Amino acid sequence: MAAISGGRGAASRLPGSEAAAERRVIRAAEGCANMAQLRRLHGVLVRHHHRLGNPSLVLAKLLRFAAVSPGGDLRYASRLIFHGLHHEEIHARGSAFFYNTLIRGLAACADPSPAVSLYKIMRRRSVPPDQFSFTFLIKAKARCSARSPAGGGDVHALALKHGCLSPSVPHVHNALIHLYATSGIPTDAHQMFDEMLEPDVVSWSGLLAAQLTAGDLDGARRVFDSMAMRDVVSWTAMISGYAQGGRPLQALALFESMPPAMQPDEVTLVGVVSACAAAGDLDTGAAVHRYADEKRLGWMVSLRNALIDMYAKCGCMEKAREVFEGTTRRNSITWNSMISAHAVHGDVEAALRLFWQLAAGEGGVAPDAATFLAALSACAHGGWVEEGRRVLESMRRHGVAPAAEHYGCVVDMLGRAGRLEEAHRLVAGVLPLSCNHVLWGALLGACRIHGDVAMAERAVGELLRLRPAEGGYYLLLAGVYAAAGRHSDADEIRRRMNQDGAVKNPAHSTLRLSSSAPDDH
Repeated sequence: MAAISGGRGAASRLPGSEAAAERRVIRAAEGCANMAQLRRLHGVLVRHHHRLGNPSLVLAKLLRFAAVSPGGDLRYASRLIFHGLHHEEIHARGSAFFYNTLIRGLAACADPSPAVSLYKIMRRRSVPPDQFSFTFLIKAKARCSARSPAGGGDVHALALKHGCLSPSVPHVHNALIHLYATSGIPTDAHQMFDEMLEPDVVSWSGLLAAQLTAGDLDGARRVFDSMAMRDVVSWTAMISGYAQGGRPLQALALFESMPPAMQPDEVTLVGVVSACAAAGDLDTGAAVHRYADEKRLGWMVSLRNALIDMYAKCGCMEKAREVFEGTTRRNSITWNSMISAHAVHGDVEAALRLFWQLAAGEGGVAPDAATFLAALSACAHGGWVEEGRRVLESMRRHGVAPAAEHYGCVVDMLGRAGRLEEAHRLVAGVLPLSCNHVLWGALLGACRIHGDVAMAERAVGELLRLRPAEGGYYLLLAGVYAAAGRHSDADEIRRRMNQDGAVKNPAHSTLRLSSSAPDDH
């Protein structure tokens, strides 16, 4: 702050009345509580900045509120930075503070990419970055990488180039560990960790997150067991990692081993309840529910959603419905969980009753793609064809475009009802869909159930045109032939599969996107 304050006693060099007025302005800027006050103080700064001994200090306090405070305004903060009148205060001292403050605010936004763009502007204006610049920039890059993993070598190199990777200062190292963790690159996270003189609990938690993001649960557990200090975040990360990684019993065992002094929070409980749902452990799930109520954590929407799912998967629909009815702040996941629970348990009427309540606006939230999928699944399992048509037709009224999975449910619904020609017309009418092979596959499955050889041949023809190397389709058609007593045709289709070099398991491909990197001079 010394670069901004201009030294002690700046106000004392002014005439007495003006020095007192400046102190009042500074105190008012420090105590700013809302944007209305900030605008008034900014007006004072604009009108009287030449009479102030230290206008940059007032500007810094205003910028901090606008950019970082929950009651601030990032657009106004940007105007403070780029207002021509303030150029001298910001740049004459060569301080990165002003840019760092705005980068910090932008890095916490829903879209953090403007923080990266601001860093580029900062460098083009020859403002040298410091450790705080990179701490906030790396956080922005980490949040960008969460949506489009791209590693962090570019910003890592910049921090090194500008001498901001001192082993004795953990901030930038920890930010880089978190960036590599978000990108799922545990080797680079370990390298950053090993360069630190005194890693703290944040460093260890980042290392743990790197292993979990990479899907290495055993490696994550080795990191967890090596941690000299563990906080509730560390315990929660490992428990949730086990729950999400298909190891619910290990998640529950780890939860049981938490020391009594380590109080789980609502995020911990969400992971534990999810593990209970996967393991079918109703007793532990109910005990966690009681604990949450005792600790007054039961109001958390995410936890209540997990409880609904857990009770439903454990076959306790009365408790699931009780939690749903007791949830006053429902989001779309709350409704979707309850609709899906009724659908899975075969109560199509209850599932659709909830769906139409939500669609009519009674829930206070709009139905989303998952809501429609749950309702269509209920119709498919119950054979409610006309109701399923109504659900599909209502999607566009709510601004939700049907995707392959929605059409797949309808094809499944029509196929179960034996309306194969109708299902064929639907599939043929949505050919532009990139996942159309899923729909033809659903139709082929229905053909096998109903023994419709002619329709199965048409479906396989389309499937082999779309996925010629997928041997599973040949085998499904061979099964249809065999069920119809056409064993020679079944043998012939198997020979054709071998001749064409098709394999039973489908191939997979992964699309990897990279985010833009900050440039530098």
